[in-house]
Amino acid sequence: MLTIALFKIRSFNFSYFSLFAIFLSFLPVYLSAVHLSESQIGLIVGAGGVIGIVAQPFWGFVSDRMKTIKRVLLLLIAVSIFAGFVLFHSSSMALLFVLVGLMYFLFMPTDPLVESLNYQTAQRLSVPFGSIRMYGALGYAVSSFVFGIAADKYGMSVMAYLFAGVGIAALLLGSGIQDAPAANSSLKLSDMKRFLSSKQTIAFFTLVSVIAIPHRMNDIFVGIYVGKLGGSLQLVGYSWSVMTIIEFVFFAIVHRFLKKGSELALISVAALFYTVRFLLSSIVNDAYWIVALQLLQGLTFVFFYSAAIQHLYAIIPEQWKATGQTILAVLFFGISGIVGSVAGGFVFDSFGGSALYQLMALLSAAGFALSFYVRRSSAEQRQSSS
Repeated sequence: MLTIALFKIRSFNFSYFSLFAIFLSFLPVYLSAVHLSESQIGLIVGAGGVIGIVAQPFWGFVSDRMKTIKRVLLLLIAVSIFAGFVLFHSSSMALLFVLVGLMYFLFMPTDPLVESLNYQTAQRLSVPFGSIRMYGALGYAVSSFVFGIAADKYGMSVMAYLFAGVGIAALLLGSGIQDAPAANSSLKLSDMKRFLSSKQTIAFFTLVSVIAIPHRMNDIFVGIYVGKLGGSLQLVGYSWSVMTIIEFVFFAIVHRFLKKGSELALISVAALFYTVRFLLSSIVNDAYWIVALQLLQGLTFVFFYSAAIQHLYAIIPEQWKATGQTILAVLFFGISGIVGSVAGGFVFDSFGGSALYQLMALLSAAGFALSFYVRRSSAEQRQSSS
């Protein structure tokens, strides 16, 4: 039974993150291909992020309220398939603005629901979170490689059909997985208010936001940066493949570094490597070097994201787990995505890609410095409560 359950959740992760790769990795490239400027792309993605700020906690609350992740998740994926198909057939900025906003309301909130389902399934099956999540990274890697080749050969319009096909596969595989168990205790808004207003929570979420902003800038603009340095669409696909293959490897081993109580220390390590990664990206002038530098994705994103999720689940009230995961997603894809896309688009347009990556390195360094304050504050709070 354990083997079957793992196979089902891993297969779903593979297909779901293949679908996620199309939207997250290739949307900016698609928008560029229909002749939108970097500032316009940043504006559209930033507006989507504003919608995500409301949508992600909303769907997390619906999930907690209904005591089901699976049913809400499958509904959102089903509607997103249609919206995404139309999106990748569109070229009008006004229509794209509406469709990207719709996808941020429907599709982007599925990510924290999937991560919450993964984490709770890992706990139920007594396996490391990374042993499930790594198959999502593998799906992202394979699809980025294949979709990059397909876009180079057939044009960006092929993304509409790929999104629909992969989406249907994710929907079918998702129908076979087991739902996450609901908490026995009832939802109490007072518990969430107390959690959100604590100094420890505010410091942690601030740290996540500061580090997530340059990460999201890279997500949004790395494909365009590769293109500006002379790289092809196929090379854009390679850059995402490199990132996600490394994610696959590091999700498999991150539990060896991520022990209970060590989450904030691992976030400090990730922030340091983010600084190095983005500083080097600002210096090189060859697209292949940008692809090579994505090898640091394991020491940055996997360490940062896995540690952030584990720390969140350690401090949030039990019955608010899905909502808590969506709050993390709001910071990661919402607020940080808005700042990253709008500010990143302006800097890229005005000063070039190198200047953007210098800014990203500076923000990562600020996150590294802030992490020491958060660690000290968290340690002091544990001592005072013991």
